[in-house]
Amino acid sequence: MHNVRKITDDLYWIGANDRRLALFENVHPIPEGVSYNSYILLDEKTVVFDAVDWSVARQQIENIEYLLQGRDLDYLVVHHMEPDHCSSIEELAIRYPKMKIISSEKGFMFMRQFGYKSINGHELIEAKEGDTFTFGKHTIAFLEAPMVHWPEVLVSLDVTNGVLFSADAFGSFKSLDGRIFNDEVNWDKDWLDEGRRYLTNIVGKYGPHIQYLLKKATPYLPQVKFICPLHGVVWRSDFGYILDKYDKWSRYEPEEKGVLIAYASMYGNTENAVEVLASKLVEKGITNIKMFDVSNTHVSYLISNLFKYSHLVIASPTYNLGIYPVIHNFVMDMKALNLQNRTVAIVENGSWARKSGDLLQEFFETEIKNMTVLNERIGITGAPNNVNLDETDALVEVLVESLNK
Repeated sequence: MHNVRKITDDLYWIGANDRRLALFENVHPIPEGVSYNSYILLDEKTVVFDAVDWSVARQQIENIEYLLQGRDLDYLVVHHMEPDHCSSIEELAIRYPKMKIISSEKGFMFMRQFGYKSINGHELIEAKEGDTFTFGKHTIAFLEAPMVHWPEVLVSLDVTNGVLFSADAFGSFKSLDGRIFNDEVNWDKDWLDEGRRYLTNIVGKYGPHIQYLLKKATPYLPQVKFICPLHGVVWRSDFGYILDKYDKWSRYEPEEKGVLIAYASMYGNTENAVEVLASKLVEKGITNIKMFDVSNTHVSYLISNLFKYSHLVIASPTYNLGIYPVIHNFVMDMKALNLQNRTVAIVENGSWARKSGDLLQEFFETEIKNMTVLNERIGITGAPNNVNLDETDALVEVLVESLNK
């Protein structure tokens, strides 16, 4: 059965949800699922904006058939060719043999790479920066958005009704539950964490490209009345809120002053040390703290919180004379995602050869940009002792001073 919602005059949401998928991109846990958004414009010409993942293709097709009411589908606009947004292209091409396809040059290159043979015989129309297409009373203008987050990406603006089709930008993990607009949900309470986790892990590496797109799109923003992303809610209000978040995340500026404590502990001793540290911070009035056992936490949650908080306490045992493996994986993800502009404190442990602290300090000073490593450090040899209490007090003092600047 069809399941559609009207966005504005002539435009409908025709997407679907996947609550069965465990791992997005087979990497990131999505316990609340994900939506695959697609849209249809019913003008003199009919236009579908973006395909969907194969898992929900049947729902998209039922939605299209219901709204077309026997009309032909004239155009398919493909903003982004990642398979979760393009898998139903071939089915649409088979069902609508007269359909014309609009995409970027690299978009068509990817279609050929993915082996989409059913597009052969269809008119393929290349869209470039500044191109406009008129489908009746609606005119769509295109901007190129390379590396946000694939090289072929386009975004487009319906200059008639102010709808911005933003591809993966402004998207989020989480499935929709009938509420598809941002003002139908409490985004700050129920969506912010998943929106941040999505952006920082999927597109975080490409902050400069997001900044470039934001600047390029600035002249068009006064015209925007709706933002229609490929995942998550459709925005029709509070544009300043989400734009501010994207600006901060893409400049690697913390959302909040606070402390992320990320630790790994083989037998509980390193954990004990950071528990004491956290208690002493709270006693000094620092209550914006989040603590994770890295061994039991998917790295996407760690990265998301690191984009949120200004300070990181990282605590690692020494393992094979190196950094504990899960901590090593975490810092390598930081590097891969271009994380920067944070203040770091180190807690190390080593029963007979304490090496992890020096290795972590070297990593933050040489491998990641613009990281401030505090001189004070907690160095545990086996289990925390009275010397470590003095070190903890000293570290608390410098953390408090740094957070209160």
